Amino acid sequence: MRGMAVAPAPSTGLRDAVTDVARGLAATGVLLSAVVHLELFVEGFSGVSVIGVLFLLNFAGGVVLGALLLTWRHWLPALAAAGYGLVTVVAFWISVAWGLFGVHETAGGAMEVLAQVAEYMAIVFGLLAAVLLLRGRRGPAPTFG
Repeated sequence: MRGMAVAPAPSTGLRDAVTDVARGLAATGVLLSAVVHLELFVEGFSGVSVIGVLFLLNFAGGVVLGALLLTWRHWLPALAAAGYGLVTVVAFWISVAWGLFGVHETAGGAMEVLAQVAEYMAIVFGLLAAVLLLRGRRGPAPTFG
């Protein structure tokens, strides 16, 4: 169409760098949470019927999700990281407040605090990366003139 030009895309270098840092921090949170759950599984939760299996599944899912975050530059694994962190942290606080599958957790141990920090990282940076990746999918706006 005559008179319609497409504006050049603004420099996306900074946004791409921030997106990649957010993806890396979300992956760090997911992988750290996964390792904490494996450590807790090995230290004794392997003998707890449902929770032991869930800790092992948390570890396996975290490793897969962390790898996806680092290799697939898409909003879906970033959003999944936020979901992973949210579900894990909610399950933890349910266990602290009321108990979960027969386990009543305490909130103050070093491993619990480390897992909480990791899961909040996964939530915050996973959401940030997902938003940035979704916004980056839009093409430049047409200009008329």
